[in-house]
Amino acid sequence: MTLPAIGHPITAFKAQSSQGEIDSEALLGQHLVLYFYPKDNTPGCTTESQDFRDLHAQFLALGCQIIGVSRDSLKSHQSFIDKYALPFALISDSDEALCTQFDVIKLKNMYGKQVRGIERSTFLIDKHGTLVQAWRGVRVPDHANEVLQAVQALATQA
Repeated sequence: MTLPAIGHPITAFKAQSSQGEIDSEALLGQHLVLYFYPKDNTPGCTTESQDFRDLHAQFLALGCQIIGVSRDSLKSHQSFIDKYALPFALISDSDEALCTQFDVIKLKNMYGKQVRGIERSTFLIDKHGTLVQAWRGVRVPDHANEVLQAVQALATQA
């Protein structure tokens, strides 16, 4: 499998989400923000998801879907969605297939121990399925706004 590179098409994928199966090929024709986060209901992940939620209408107005991805179960995702009124799908990547495809599984230090976890990352894919921009090692404050600005720039180029 080839890792996604800026300016190149992503490898098509299918994954189970809180809104049923998502097929990346069915999303062609609209821009896509795919954000990977470590875990439902943790402080940074909650804030990031709420920030994307609060800007969701603006993303949609630009022809852009938002989808979150973590290794949590669909049951955990549904609870997270219900608790924070998240209007977009969350993919359950328990087998890490999508995480591996986008190379977001990293060794992290947690309480002095090395653990494998998701590096908070966001990918902007254009309506043709081409990776336009990637943010890795994301810091949550103002990140959703930064992604929105990138989508706005992309929408003006079209």
